[in-house]
Amino acid sequence: MIDRRILLASALGLAALPLGRRLGLGGDARAVEATDATKFEIVKTPDEWRKQLSPAQYHGLREAGTERPFSSPLNKEKRKGTFACAGCDLPLFSSDTKFDSGTGWPSFYRALPGAIVEKRDTSFMMVRTETLCRRCGGHLGHVFDDGPQPTGLRYCMNGLALSFRPAGVTPS
Repeated sequence: MIDRRILLASALGLAALPLGRRLGLGGDARAVEATDATKFEIVKTPDEWRKQLSPAQYHGLREAGTERPFSSPLNKEKRKGTFACAGCDLPLFSSDTKFDSGTGWPSFYRALPGAIVEKRDTSFMMVRTETLCRRCGGHLGHVFDDGPQPTGLRYCMNGLALSFRPAGVTPS
C-alpha cells in the first residue's frame, strides 16, 4: 500500500519541476517558448508535407505523434555526427550530447544553440514541455529535467523526426 506522505511528496516534487525550470535551475540556456502565433521560416500545406515525408514521419512531425519505444534505428547510432530535423534538415543535436536514457527513444542532454523552441503541452492530463524544430515547427519530442549533467536535461526525441549526418558528410 502507498503511504499518503510518499504520494503527497511525489506529487509536490513533480509539480515543482516546471517551476525549477522556469527559475533556471538544473539546466543550461533554454530555447524560446513557442506560442500558437510563432512564425516558422518554413511553412507548407499538409499536402506538401505529406509528399515530402513518410506517413510515420508526417504523423510524428506534423501531428505530434509518437513512435513505438525501441523502434528507432537511431537509438543504436554511435558515430560522430549531427542529428537534424527530418522535415527541414536543420541541425538539432550533436552526437556528443547523445546518451542512452533507457526510455527507448534517442535522448540528448543539450540541443544545438537556436535549434529548437519549446511549447507547453497539456495533453494526456499532464504538463510537459514539447520541443519543436525552430525552422519548420515540426514536433520532435519532449524535454524533461531528469537527464545527466552537465545540464540535467533529457531531450527525448522521436527518431522518425530526426535524420543523422555522419561527421565529415555535407548535406546534399
